Amino acid sequence: MSKRSILHMLDPMPHNSPFDVNMAVDAGFDVLMPYSNVKLDSVHRLVQDAIFSRGPAGVKQTAMFIGGRDLGLAMDMLNSCKQAMVPPFEVSVLVDPSGAFTTAAALVACVAKQLKDQHGKALNECTALVFGGTGPVGIATGIIASLAGADIALVDHLLLATADDAAKEYNRRFGCTMRGAVATNAAEKSALIEQVNLIFCTAKAGIQVLSAEVLQHAKQLKVAGDVNAVPPLGIEGINSKDFGVPLAAAINSPKAVAVGALAVGNIKYKLQQALLKTMLETDKPLYLDFRNAYAMAEQLL
Repeated sequence: MSKRSILHMLDPMPHNSPFDVNMAVDAGFDVLMPYSNVKLDSVHRLVQDAIFSRGPAGVKQTAMFIGGRDLGLAMDMLNSCKQAMVPPFEVSVLVDPSGAFTTAAALVACVAKQLKDQHGKALNECTALVFGGTGPVGIATGIIASLAGADIALVDHLLLATADDAAKEYNRRFGCTMRGAVATNAAEKSALIEQVNLIFCTAKAGIQVLSAEVLQHAKQLKVAGDVNAVPPLGIEGINSKDFGVPLAAAINSPKAVAVGALAVGNIKYKLQQALLKTMLETDKPLYLDFRNAYAMAEQLL
Protein backbone atom coordinates (compact mmCIF):
# COMPACT_ATOMS: atom_id res chain seq x y z
CA MET A 1 0.00 0.00 0.00
CA SER A 2 1.44 3.36 -1.03
CA LYS A 3 1.94 5.92 1.70
CA ARG A 4 -0.15 9.07 1.77
CA SER A 5 1.57 12.42 1.43
CA ILE A 6 1.93 14.49 4.59
CA LEU A 7 2.82 18.16 4.98
CA HIS A 8 3.94 19.22 8.46
CA MET A 9 3.31 22.97 8.81
CA LEU A 10 5.51 24.68 11.41
CA ASP A 11 4.49 28.16 12.51
CA PRO A 12 5.82 30.27 15.41
CA MET A 13 2.59 32.30 15.46
CA PRO A 14 -0.54 31.38 17.47
CA HIS A 15 -2.35 30.23 14.32
CA ASN A 16 -1.31 28.67 11.05
CA SER A 17 -2.36 30.59 7.97
CA PRO A 18 -5.64 29.38 6.43
CA PHE A 19 -4.30 30.62 3.09
CA ASP A 20 -1.33 28.27 3.32
CA VAL A 21 -3.54 25.38 4.44
CA ASN A 22 -5.84 25.87 1.46
CA MET A 23 -2.91 26.10 -0.93
CA ALA A 24 -1.38 22.89 0.39
CA VAL A 25 -4.63 20.96 0.02
CA ASP A 26 -5.10 22.23 -3.53
CA ALA A 27 -1.51 21.31 -4.36
CA GLY A 28 -2.35 17.68 -3.62
CA PHE A 29 -1.12 16.85 -0.12
CA ASP A 30 -3.28 14.14 1.45
CA VAL A 31 -2.71 15.06 5.08
CA LEU A 32 -1.85 18.42 6.66
CA MET A 33 -0.50 18.62 10.20
CA PRO A 34 -0.34 22.22 11.50
CA TYR A 35 1.83 23.15 14.49
CA SER A 36 1.45 26.61 16.05
CA ASN A 37 3.60 28.48 18.59
CA VAL A 38 6.63 26.47 17.44
CA LYS A 39 9.90 27.58 19.04
CA LEU A 40 13.17 27.47 17.16
CA ASP A 41 14.65 24.98 19.61
CA SER A 42 11.73 22.58 18.95
CA VAL A 43 12.27 22.34 15.19
CA HIS A 44 15.09 19.77 15.30
CA ARG A 45 13.02 17.31 17.37
CA LEU A 46 9.86 17.77 15.30
CA VAL A 47 11.73 17.15 12.06
CA GLN A 48 13.39 14.00 13.34
CA ASP A 49 10.06 12.71 14.63
CA ALA A 50 8.69 13.20 11.12
CA ILE A 51 11.53 11.60 9.18
CA PHE A 52 12.27 8.52 11.29
CA SER A 53 8.66 7.33 11.47
CA ARG A 54 8.15 6.74 7.72
CA GLY A 55 11.24 4.98 6.38
CA PRO A 56 13.27 5.91 3.28
CA ALA A 57 10.27 5.41 0.98
CA GLY A 58 7.90 7.32 3.22
CA VAL A 59 10.07 10.40 3.49
CA LYS A 60 9.58 10.97 -0.24
CA GLN A 61 5.91 11.53 0.58
CA THR A 62 6.68 13.82 3.52
CA ALA A 63 7.48 17.54 3.51
CA MET A 64 7.75 20.52 5.85
CA PHE A 65 6.36 24.04 5.46
CA ILE A 66 7.60 26.97 7.56
CA GLY A 67 5.33 29.98 8.06
CA GLY A 68 5.18 32.82 10.58
CA ARG A 69 5.90 36.51 10.05
CA ASP A 70 9.57 36.96 10.95
CA LEU A 71 11.77 36.34 7.91
CA GLY A 72 14.94 35.90 9.93
CA LEU A 73 13.32 33.38 12.28
CA ALA A 74 11.84 31.48 9.34
CA MET A 75 15.26 31.14 7.75
CA ASP A 76 16.73 30.04 11.09
CA MET A 77 14.00 27.38 11.27
CA LEU A 78 14.91 26.25 7.75
CA ASN A 79 18.54 25.88 8.80
CA SER A 80 17.45 23.89 11.84
CA CYS A 81 15.45 21.60 9.55
CA LYS A 82 18.54 21.00 7.41
CA GLN A 83 20.64 20.16 10.46
CA ALA A 84 18.05 17.63 11.66
CA MET A 85 18.14 15.55 8.48
CA VAL A 86 19.91 12.20 8.52
CA PRO A 87 20.18 10.89 4.93
CA PRO A 88 18.46 8.87 3.57
CA PHE A 89 15.92 10.15 6.11
CA GLU A 90 15.55 13.59 4.56
CA VAL A 91 12.48 15.54 3.44
CA SER A 92 11.82 18.69 1.40
CA VAL A 93 11.19 22.01 3.14
CA LEU A 94 9.49 25.16 1.84
CA VAL A 95 9.78 28.41 3.79
CA ASP A 96 7.30 31.20 3.03
CA PRO A 97 6.57 33.36 6.12
CA SER A 98 3.33 35.33 5.69
CA GLY A 99 3.49 34.37 2.04
CA ALA A 100 6.21 37.01 1.86
CA PHE A 101 8.68 35.05 -0.24
CA THR A 102 6.19 34.03 -2.93
CA THR A 103 4.46 37.44 -2.98
CA ALA A 104 7.77 39.33 -3.19
CA ALA A 105 9.12 36.96 -5.83
CA ALA A 106 5.98 37.44 -7.93
CA LEU A 107 6.10 41.24 -7.51
CA VAL A 108 9.76 41.59 -8.45
CA ALA A 109 9.41 39.18 -11.37
CA CYS A 110 6.37 41.04 -12.74
CA VAL A 111 8.10 44.41 -12.45
CA ALA A 112 11.29 43.02 -14.01
CA LYS A 113 9.25 41.57 -16.89
CA GLN A 114 7.66 44.94 -17.66
CA LEU A 115 10.97 46.71 -17.21
CA LYS A 116 12.51 44.49 -19.88
CA ASP A 117 9.54 44.42 -22.24
CA GLN A 118 8.66 48.11 -22.07
CA HIS A 119 12.07 49.71 -21.53
CA GLY A 120 14.69 47.13 -22.52
CA LYS A 121 16.37 47.33 -19.13
CA ALA A 122 17.25 44.99 -16.26
CA LEU A 123 17.01 45.39 -12.51
CA ASN A 124 20.74 45.93 -12.19
CA GLU A 125 20.40 49.13 -14.19
CA CYS A 126 17.83 50.68 -11.88
CA THR A 127 17.27 52.47 -8.60
CA ALA A 128 14.21 51.42 -6.63
CA LEU A 129 12.14 52.20 -3.56
CA VAL A 130 10.15 49.70 -1.49
CA PHE A 131 7.31 51.45 0.34
CA GLY A 132 6.13 49.39 3.28
CA GLY A 133 9.73 48.25 3.18
CA THR A 134 10.04 47.14 6.80
CA GLY A 135 7.22 44.57 6.69
CA PRO A 136 7.75 40.93 5.65
CA VAL A 137 6.79 41.39 2.00
CA GLY A 138 8.72 44.66 1.75
CA ILE A 139 11.91 43.21 3.18
CA ALA A 140 11.65 40.13 0.96
CA THR A 141 11.06 42.35 -2.07
CA GLY A 142 14.13 44.40 -1.21
CA ILE A 143 16.29 41.31 -0.73
CA ILE A 144 15.27 39.74 -4.04
CA ALA A 145 15.64 42.96 -6.04
CA SER A 146 18.95 43.83 -4.37
CA LEU A 147 20.43 40.41 -5.09
CA ALA A 148 19.33 40.89 -8.70
CA GLY A 149 21.44 44.04 -8.78
CA ALA A 150 18.96 46.86 -8.17
CA ASP A 151 19.93 49.85 -6.00
CA ILE A 152 17.32 49.41 -3.25
CA ALA A 153 16.02 51.58 -0.42
CA LEU A 154 13.55 50.19 2.12
CA VAL A 155 11.13 52.98 3.05
CA ASP A 156 9.55 53.18 6.50
CA HIS A 157 6.61 55.50 7.14
CA LEU A 158 7.73 56.60 10.60
CA LEU A 159 11.41 56.19 11.46
CA LEU A 160 14.62 56.10 9.44
CA ALA A 161 16.23 53.95 12.14
CA THR A 162 13.64 51.21 11.58
CA ALA A 163 14.44 51.06 7.88
CA ASP A 164 18.19 51.27 8.47
CA ASP A 165 18.09 48.45 11.01
CA ALA A 166 16.11 46.19 8.66
CA ALA A 167 18.45 46.92 5.76
CA LYS A 168 21.56 46.25 7.83
CA GLU A 169 20.20 43.02 9.32
CA TYR A 170 19.32 41.46 5.98
CA ASN A 171 22.38 42.82 4.23
CA ARG A 172 24.42 40.83 6.76
CA ARG A 173 22.32 37.71 6.30
CA PHE A 174 22.19 37.58 2.53
CA GLY A 175 24.90 39.84 1.14
CA CYS A 176 22.48 42.51 -0.06
CA THR A 177 23.31 46.20 -0.43
CA MET A 178 20.04 47.76 0.73
CA ARG A 179 19.74 51.03 2.63
CA GLY A 180 17.01 52.63 4.68
CA ALA A 181 14.84 55.65 3.95
CA VAL A 182 11.86 57.37 5.56
CA ALA A 183 8.83 59.20 4.19
CA THR A 184 6.33 60.45 6.74
CA ASN A 185 4.41 62.86 4.51
CA ALA A 186 3.66 63.74 0.90
CA ALA A 187 6.59 66.14 0.59
CA GLU A 188 9.09 63.48 1.70
CA LYS A 189 7.54 60.89 -0.63
CA SER A 190 7.72 63.36 -3.52
CA ALA A 191 11.40 64.00 -2.87
CA LEU A 192 12.20 60.29 -2.65
CA ILE A 193 10.52 59.26 -5.89
CA GLU A 194 11.83 62.12 -8.01
CA GLN A 195 14.76 60.24 -9.58
CA VAL A 196 13.98 56.56 -8.99
CA ASN A 197 13.26 54.09 -11.79
CA LEU A 198 11.15 51.55 -9.92
CA ILE A 199 8.58 51.69 -7.13
CA PHE A 200 7.44 48.63 -5.19
CA CYS A 201 4.47 49.24 -2.90
CA THR A 202 4.09 46.56 -0.21
CA ALA A 203 2.31 48.50 2.52
CA LYS A 204 -0.69 47.22 4.50
CA ALA A 205 -3.91 46.57 2.64
CA GLY A 206 -6.35 49.46 2.34
CA ILE A 207 -3.75 52.23 2.72
CA GLN A 208 -2.96 54.62 -0.11
CA VAL A 209 0.76 55.30 0.01
CA LEU A 210 1.29 57.33 -3.15
CA SER A 211 -1.32 59.77 -4.42
CA ALA A 212 -1.58 61.03 -7.98
CA GLU A 213 -0.26 64.37 -6.75
CA VAL A 214 2.86 62.73 -5.34
CA LEU A 215 3.40 60.67 -8.50
CA GLN A 216 3.65 63.87 -10.54
CA HIS A 217 7.10 64.40 -8.97
CA ALA A 218 8.54 61.19 -10.47
CA LYS A 219 10.79 62.13 -13.40
CA GLN A 220 12.60 58.85 -14.15
CA LEU A 221 9.95 56.27 -13.25
CA LYS A 222 9.72 53.22 -15.49
CA VAL A 223 7.60 50.68 -13.59
CA ALA A 224 5.50 50.84 -10.41
CA GLY A 225 4.10 47.70 -8.77
CA ASP A 226 1.51 47.45 -5.99
CA VAL A 227 0.43 44.37 -4.00
CA ASN A 228 -2.53 46.02 -2.25
CA ALA A 229 -5.83 44.74 -3.69
CA VAL A 230 -8.05 46.33 -0.98
CA PRO A 231 -9.38 49.85 -1.75
CA PRO A 232 -7.93 52.36 -1.53
CA LEU A 233 -5.08 50.77 -3.44
CA GLY A 234 -1.50 51.55 -2.50
CA ILE A 235 -0.68 53.64 -5.58
CA GLU A 236 -3.37 55.89 -6.98
CA GLY A 237 -4.05 55.27 -10.64
CA ILE A 238 -3.00 51.61 -10.66
CA ASN A 239 -5.86 49.18 -11.20
CA SER A 240 -5.60 45.73 -9.70
CA LYS A 241 -5.45 43.95 -13.07
CA ASP A 242 -2.91 46.29 -14.68
CA PHE A 243 0.11 44.60 -16.24
CA GLY A 244 2.11 46.99 -18.37
CA VAL A 245 -0.67 49.59 -18.54
CA PRO A 246 0.55 53.22 -18.74
CA LEU A 247 0.59 54.93 -15.36
CA ALA A 248 -1.21 58.11 -16.34
CA ALA A 249 -0.77 59.80 -12.95
CA ALA A 250 3.02 59.89 -13.44
CA ILE A 251 2.73 62.79 -15.88
CA ASN A 252 6.46 63.58 -15.80
CA SER A 253 7.40 59.97 -16.54
CA PRO A 254 5.26 59.45 -19.64
CA LYS A 255 6.59 55.97 -20.38
CA ALA A 256 5.97 54.63 -16.85
CA VAL A 257 3.81 51.51 -16.64
CA ALA A 258 1.89 49.85 -13.82
CA VAL A 259 1.70 46.37 -12.32
CA GLY A 260 -1.42 45.81 -10.20
CA ALA A 261 -2.12 43.59 -7.22
CA LEU A 262 -4.20 40.98 -9.02
CA ALA A 263 -1.59 40.62 -11.75
CA VAL A 264 0.98 39.96 -9.04
CA GLY A 265 -1.44 37.75 -7.11
CA ASN A 266 -2.06 35.54 -10.13
CA ILE A 267 1.65 34.75 -10.36
CA LYS A 268 1.97 34.41 -6.56
CA TYR A 269 -0.83 31.83 -6.52
CA LYS A 270 0.68 29.81 -9.37
CA LEU A 271 4.10 30.10 -7.78
CA GLN A 272 3.13 28.80 -4.35
CA GLN A 273 1.20 25.95 -5.97
CA ALA A 274 4.20 25.05 -8.11
CA LEU A 275 6.61 25.08 -5.17
CA LEU A 276 4.32 22.86 -3.09
CA LYS A 277 3.83 20.43 -5.97
CA THR A 278 7.58 20.32 -6.55
CA MET A 279 8.00 18.88 -3.05
CA LEU A 280 5.48 16.16 -3.89
CA GLU A 281 7.11 15.27 -7.19
CA THR A 282 10.83 15.39 -6.42
CA ASP A 283 12.95 12.29 -5.84
CA LYS A 284 15.54 14.30 -3.96
CA PRO A 285 14.92 16.54 -0.94
CA LEU A 286 14.68 20.27 -1.72
CA TYR A 287 15.14 23.32 0.50
CA LEU A 288 13.08 26.09 -1.02
CA ASP A 289 13.27 29.77 -0.04
CA PHE A 290 12.96 33.19 -1.73
CA ARG A 291 15.74 32.40 -4.21
CA ASN A 292 13.91 29.38 -5.56
CA ALA A 293 10.65 31.33 -5.53
CA TYR A 294 12.10 34.12 -7.66
CA ALA A 295 13.68 31.74 -10.14
CA MET A 296 10.37 29.92 -10.58
CA ALA A 297 8.40 33.19 -10.82
CA GLU A 298 10.62 34.23 -13.72
CA GLN A 299 9.84 30.92 -15.43
CA LEU A 300 6.09 31.42 -14.96
CA LEU A 301 6.30 34.73 -16.80
